[in-house]
Amino acid sequence: MTFQEYFQQVKDRFLDADISQVADPTRIQINITGQAAGTFYVEIKGGKLSIEPYEYHDRDVEITVSDENFWKIATGKLDPVMAFTFGKLKAQGDLGKALELKKLIR
Repeated sequence: MTFQEYFQQVKDRFLDADISQVADPTRIQINITGQAAGTFYVEIKGGKLSIEPYEYHDRDVEITVSDENFWKIATGKLDPVMAFTFGKLKAQGDLGKALELKKLIR
């Protein structure tokens, strides 16, 4: 699977997510490793959710995770806190903002 195909699946999965409990603003850059390697960002700002396939230089937190583990997180099969604890996910920056991602998964 290419990054573009993977990204589209992720975007489709989250586009209708309930962001009412997510801190505004939240800017997360996600670096995907593995077969579908690439970078995208998730931004909640002004009550709107944006997911775009670009680097976000004004991010709150940067997350690096494999394509396989991120999909497990996105589908609720892997808790992001456990992924971080066991080294399957790395985060740099505001870890509180990284936890906001968990609120999108519900």
